[in-house]
Order: sequence, then structure tokens, then C-alpha cells
Amino acid sequence: MARPAGIKGKQTRQRILSNSLKLFARSGYAAVSMREIAEAVGVGPGALYNHFATKQHILMAIMEEHMRALLAAYAENTTPANDAKNDTATARLEAFVRFHISYHIALPDAVFLSYMELRNLTPENHGRIAALRTRYEDGLDRILHAGTASGAMQLDDPRLARMALIAMLNGVNTWFREGGRLSLAEVQELYWDMVRKSVAA
Repeated sequence: MARPAGIKGKQTRQRILSNSLKLFARSGYAAVSMREIAEAVGVGPGALYNHFATKQHILMAIMEEHMRALLAAYAENTTPANDAKNDTATARLEAFVRFHISYHIALPDAVFLSYMELRNLTPENHGRIAALRTRYEDGLDRILHAGTASGAMQLDDPRLARMALIAMLNGVNTWFREGGRLSLAEVQELYWDMVRKSVAA
């Protein structure tokens, strides 16, 4: 199915995705209808189907855009400095921790959806999103293996450590609130201190 071209078509598509994200995060994917999405966007159901054939296509587009944006932002924001001091596994791990927390805190709905609604993807779509997530988490995996190989980190099972660290960092989104007791910078500092101690040789 061809998508509407032009600036207006792209803007409408983005409004569909942004409004769908809010609805899915608030009510759950299964409870939201295409008609509700159309009403939230301010278009007729026919216009909605011009952009997305099914609700599954909308969910997949939201998740895929989120993961590709995450990968791009990670590549852009965690490139180590050109000096050897900042290119160690420990320095790269710190960059990962601080990036992961700040990026995910800024997009709570997208993060919630990307984990909680995976079960509603078709097997093919699930595989595509899982592959993108693996690309991101493999970055952490390489850091932990490099740190273990250099002796800077002591990990019996770097792959298991990767999963534990990702779960720990994702947990920030369940409790952090802007204007709360801790600022983002304080959260990053505290979590980096915990991570550093947990992997240190």
C-alpha cells in the first residue's frame, strides 16, 4: 500500500504515531481501536487507513522508529574521546550507563511500549524488533567482555551481567519523576557508582 506523499502526509503520519503511542501507553494496545486513534488524530477512519493498514502496522512503526532512534543516538552520544584515557572499557561503560538513563527517562511512553507490548507483535515483527534491541544491547556486551579481558572488570558471566544491568537501568523509569527528590544528574551519578562497584575487579 502506497503511503501519502508530501509534507502534509508525513505530518499526518507522525500525528498518528504520536497519538497512538499515548493511547497505547495509557490504555494498552489491545484496548485501543482504530476509530479511537482516528478521533485522537482528528481524521476520519479512511484517512487513517491511507497511512496504516492495521493497528499492528502502527504498533510496529512506533517500536521500530524508537529502536532505530535509540541506536542512532547511542552511536552519536557515546563515541569516546580520542585520548586513550577515555577509550577504556570502564569509560565506555560509564558512557553507556549515563546515556541509557538520560535517553530512556526522556521517553517513558515509548520505553514502556517497547517492552510491555512486545507480546502483541506478530512473530515476524517481534523478530525484527528483537534484532534491533540485540544490536543495542550487544554494545554493552562488548564493553563487558573487553573489561573482563583487560582485567578492569571481574565478571564470571558477562552475558548474564549485561541482562542484569539492562534490567537495573530500565528500572529507573518506574520511579523517576522530574522535580522529585533526585535530579537526573544525581540519578546518573548514583547508578554509575553502583554499576562501577558491581563490575570492578
